[in-house]
Amino acid sequence: MLAKLSNQFRAFAKNECENSSPLYEHLANRIADDDELLKVAIFIPQGQPAPNLLLAGVHYLLSSSNDDLVHFYPSLTTTLKAINEVYPVFKAFVLSHSEELKTLFQEKLVQTNEIRRCSYLYPMMTEIYERHQKPLAFIEIGASAGLQLGMDQYNYCYNQQLRINNSNSAFVLSSENRGEPLPASISNAPVVCQRVGIDLNPIDIHNEEELRWLQALIWPEHEERRILLNQALPILKELDLQLIKGDAIKLIKDISRDINEDAMLVVYHTHVANQIPMELRIELIEKLKEISMERPLYHCYNNLFDMQLHQDFINQGEITSIRSMERPDGHARWFKWAK
Repeated sequence: MLAKLSNQFRAFAKNECENSSPLYEHLANRIADDDELLKVAIFIPQGQPAPNLLLAGVHYLLSSSNDDLVHFYPSLTTTLKAINEVYPVFKAFVLSHSEELKTLFQEKLVQTNEIRRCSYLYPMMTEIYERHQKPLAFIEIGASAGLQLGMDQYNYCYNQQLRINNSNSAFVLSSENRGEPLPASISNAPVVCQRVGIDLNPIDIHNEEELRWLQALIWPEHEERRILLNQALPILKELDLQLIKGDAIKLIKDISRDINEDAMLVVYHTHVANQIPMELRIELIEKLKEISMERPLYHCYNNLFDMQLHQDFINQGEITSIRSMERPDGHARWFKWAK
């Protein structure tokens, strides 16, 4: 078991942290070789990404602490100490707070819900709206705080030149499209009539403690992500979001029956399916096919059966692939649009 965990931390350091978070890359590589800390991480529930949850748990506890470890986190101090000195301080903190961390592991989930991922979802939604000329009804699986449910209200900037203004806010999501040109439809915001998010543990953005957990999930060096979250919150708080606590695969058929008949249903999820067992991923597809016997729908997703970003149309049990895009950057700093 420890060997498997060790490999997870090493893969996390290499595949996710490299060129993104020097602190987490360093810590994850050191944890991978440290049985004492792996024995703390072993309490993380199956299905949850252990490196993310351990590091977020530490970040969360640190945000209300004066421990020396604070001085290695760019998110918590302006007087940074050198990364090569961090590990003994980090290890001491984890071991002295192991009981608090084990409690967090049972109460919290990794549910970053990176808001910048709207940058590649939004063009899909504008295209769907233009094609059908029906209001869209969003159902997001693994919605966390529902940040992506407000994507039609945000401003966008692609490749530092193509600007889409949907609000008077200073809030702008910037991303680089390294693929084919985006559809002309992005200049017209879609009409959205319902916004439903399903999550095992929804985050209430009106609750300060829950918001602190959402902040802790953002990596220490990612100041821009923190700013984007804080800028999005006032927009989001004005929207009629319906966040439902529960298992999306069990609930989705019933929820779909409450969606306005005149709306085009769009089910989507990003960086969530990798936490779902394979048999349940297959069951999700079967549920969506069943829903499509009563009404057509779109399914936009990644990490289900491969790493690519997909947009499918499902009608009368038949799945038609609209597009598949190469795996985008995990935090959507770039993506490759495909026609």
